[in-house]
Amino acid sequence: MSTTSTPEAAEPEPSPAAGTEAGDSAARTADPGAAPAAALAPAGRKFGLAAATALVMGNIIGGGIFTLPAAVAPYGTVSLVAFVVLSVAAVLLALLFGRLARRSPVTGGLYVYPRDAFGPFAGFLSAWSYWTMCWVSIAALAVGVVGYVDVLIPLGDGKVVLALVALAALWLPAAANFAGTRYVGAVQVVSTVLKFVPLLLVATIGLFFIDTDNYGPFNASGESVPGAIAASAALLLYSFLGVESAAVSAGEVRDPERTVGRASVLGTVASAVVYILGTVAVFGLVPHKELVESGAPFADAVDSIAGGGWGGTVISLVAVASIVGCLNGWILLSAQMPYAAARDGLFPKPFARLGKGGVPGFGVLATAVLGTILIVVNYADDPDTAFRVLVLITTFTGCVPYLLSAAAQLYWLARGTREGVRPAGLVRDLIVAGLSFAFSFWLIAGAGYAAVYQGALFLFAGIPVYVWLRGRQETPEDADTVA
Repeated sequence: MSTTSTPEAAEPEPSPAAGTEAGDSAARTADPGAAPAAALAPAGRKFGLAAATALVMGNIIGGGIFTLPAAVAPYGTVSLVAFVVLSVAAVLLALLFGRLARRSPVTGGLYVYPRDAFGPFAGFLSAWSYWTMCWVSIAALAVGVVGYVDVLIPLGDGKVVLALVALAALWLPAAANFAGTRYVGAVQVVSTVLKFVPLLLVATIGLFFIDTDNYGPFNASGESVPGAIAASAALLLYSFLGVESAAVSAGEVRDPERTVGRASVLGTVASAVVYILGTVAVFGLVPHKELVESGAPFADAVDSIAGGGWGGTVISLVAVASIVGCLNGWILLSAQMPYAAARDGLFPKPFARLGKGGVPGFGVLATAVLGTILIVVNYADDPDTAFRVLVLITTFTGCVPYLLSAAAQLYWLARGTREGVRPAGLVRDLIVAGLSFAFSFWLIAGAGYAAVYQGALFLFAGIPVYVWLRGRQETPEDADTVA
């Protein structure tokens, strides 16, 4: 069985990730005979800080920002509080992944961290849950693009046409991934700029046109304030998925020990600023009763500023570019974690195959096929209901790897020796890891019983796969011993 990170993970150094450069350096000592998972792409084609930051921002700022203001409007302006709380949590997660990437600067981060700390089963659960989140989220994003295409080109009510548009939105970025990481990085930079600048304009200029009467009640849900914050945060987490992008793609990042942390924080902070200001602007520009029923809240907000209907066209163009760019990055991530797990024998072997462009081609294909199945099922049922269900399932399946990664960091900190630890660094890392764990647990609870139930079914469905793969790894001597 080949390894994808340091062999010291099984027997870690005395002071891992506790704020010492010596500990970080020791954790990065590689087995000369092991094939590193970091080597997915040629060195000259790896992401620099700008491309890695764009990858984070491009994956965070996807379709969610264009639809979620209307989705959380029924909770009232209390959802703005949830947005602020969630932004803080996202920055903490970015800091957490930056610290963990210093220990294991390899592809598949959120799989590698639990595996190194708790063993192969924890690593598999994290990889399986994250992979499930990826292809479910990709299907939801592809469905989300249809409404904005309909503004540009009326599509009618035929489900076949709508499904074909969603499938085209899925398979075009999948084709870009088959071309290689070089093209993925270029598409991310371009698409991030195209969507970030217009959104930033709405989030700033829109503030000067706010009518405070439009905000409506603080808590319109009928639940308690903490309950409304938790419920709206569970929906809003969908718009922050992607904070881990640089950590998962660490093998394709130049100088990952430094770049991953910086890109994660920069991309998350920039996205959070746009999210919060943009949502505040939309809530103040569109009357609350209209916002609850809106299918394109940002388009309605721009129409309110401009006093005409051209705003919907502009924002729809931005939304299509945003979602397609987001799909481009998510498809890459969906293939990378199974790639790392497959190299350890914890995912089917085809996921470990690299294509000509340095991308795990089978992983990209598997994600696209599974996303296609979900899209077809979605349009065979009620698209609006299915979209909400998919969003909440991604909250659960996305938070499981976050939870396990935070637990892994707490584990490494607990194993540090007294003489190898700097008190200030230890306190900082404990606070970041502890709060990241608490936030992840809180968001899982906020997703609701139905989402947790369905997400758990997706998660447990992977156990037979793990049992089969581990059983096939047994040597004849092992089998004789068991018998």
